[in-house]
Amino acid sequence: MAEVPLTSLYQELILEHYRHPRNKGELVNHTVEAHVANPVCGDEVKIQILLDGGRIEEIAFDGQGCSISQASASMMTTLVKRTERSEAIRLADVFTDMMHNGEDASPDKSLGDLRALQGVSKFPVRIRCALLAFDALRNALGEGLQIDSVGGTVHSDGSEGETTH
Repeated sequence: MAEVPLTSLYQELILEHYRHPRNKGELVNHTVEAHVANPVCGDEVKIQILLDGGRIEEIAFDGQGCSISQASASMMTTLVKRTERSEAIRLADVFTDMMHNGEDASPDKSLGDLRALQGVSKFPVRIRCALLAFDALRNALGEGLQIDSVGGTVHSDGSEGETTH
């Protein structure tokens, strides 16, 4: 049996997450959310999270864009679901480091399917696509909107009202 090159397997994995995204849609009950967009290419990702204490109980994303941005969001939500907030931030940092350190970085096994995106680091314009969901994750966990019990929004500074995210 001929061996399939690793890059080919990674490309297939990226396309699989793009064509059949995990955790895509709206969370009716969520406690934080964030929306980010890349005006250069038009990619958009909105993350909604149901937190229980410091644990991500549920996470969903919605958005549009290239296969890299949408596959990255699918992979990220799968990885951080049911993890502690601090672990999700750690994984975001590890992934960001891998994107910026390129082919020289040894991909951390804790990244799971996200390791398939390491090759994107060779294309600086596409790095932003891969990191978009992680920007939304960080915003939701750090500066995202708090959803109060009556459905209104409370900004991270405590003020109420509509968001500009």
